[in-house]
Amino acid sequence: MKLAGLASAVLALSLAAPTVVAQTPAAGAPPAPAASPPAANPVDPASIQALKDMGTYLQTLTRFRTSTSLMGERVLADGQKLLHSASATVDVQRPDKLRAHMWSARSEREIIYGGGTATLYYPAQKYYSSVEFSGSNAELVSELEKRYGVEIPLADLFLWGTPAAPVDKVESAMNAGQDLIGNDLCDHYAFRQGDFDWQIWIASGARPLPRKLVVTNRADDARPQSITSMDWNLKPAFNDATFRFTPPKGATKIQIVPTKTN
Repeated sequence: MKLAGLASAVLALSLAAPTVVAQTPAAGAPPAPAASPPAANPVDPASIQALKDMGTYLQTLTRFRTSTSLMGERVLADGQKLLHSASATVDVQRPDKLRAHMWSARSEREIIYGGGTATLYYPAQKYYSSVEFSGSNAELVSELEKRYGVEIPLADLFLWGTPAAPVDKVESAMNAGQDLIGNDLCDHYAFRQGDFDWQIWIASGARPLPRKLVVTNRADDARPQSITSMDWNLKPAFNDATFRFTPPKGATKIQIVPTKTN
């Protein structure tokens, strides 16, 4: 579940104080109840700033590889939960080079983009489909999902720190302390947006990289979760050939059909 898609419209809070007129209570009248204290703001500004700082830092990375493992719950009709897992690696060279490899026990696919052409490849079937495209990695991520229904893992890596991932719609935000993720000391934050609760662990220090993400769907009474762990390589050894697709022997080219037309 992409964080950019979790937000729903948030109502603006108005804390205007009412006008008070002093009156003498009538004889024998019970005393007026004490006014309730104003509700605390559920959005911690420092937690929001941590998200902004993380996004700003991610936008400075020109070359990186992130390896992810995902565990997600599927809820059966009787309420029983099944846990499934998947993995992915994403190689990125900004502004317009990307290679994503996604696999599980049930499926495998790759997305290769080197500027000018984006290719979706299924190694098991040896099917591939290519479309012409010219734009940034972030634009590619958006277009693939909007037009073809194809999602790139951790697409928010290209959106955090940009206007496409606003943080002003968060309904609650708090600092939940610190935890170790691998060998990294991380600051743990919890947020609520619309029907989703999500938690993120951000590495402390000069490199505020996201290391773990947990999303809970509150719209489902079973509260299914997805848990994503992320490892980072900021000095990857890949080269331009990584972002070129050469059809392997026996591969078959097929046409990808848009799910939506402009």
